[in-house]
Amino acid sequence: MSRCLTIQRTLVTPPDRAKFAERLQRKREYYARAGCRFWVFEETGLPGAFLEFFEAPDADTLSRAHAAAPERILDPRRIYHEVELP
Repeated sequence: MSRCLTIQRTLVTPPDRAKFAERLQRKREYYARAGCRFWVFEETGLPGAFLEFFEAPDADTLSRAHAAAPERILDPRRIYHEVELP
């Protein structure tokens, strides 16, 4: 099964963490409805530095989800596809 993903880095200041957490919840719900998965990781050594991963089974699904998303991501055309290893 092939997979495609987009990655976005976000920096959040301490006063904005609660609002950011709400935005992440809305994103997760939206992307689930669009047939995608959404993960967020925070850098251990740099609190407030987040990586957001948007994954879909194919590039078309991911592109459509980004195009209709309530929040734009920085570079929706930069899509990575999974490399099958021998």
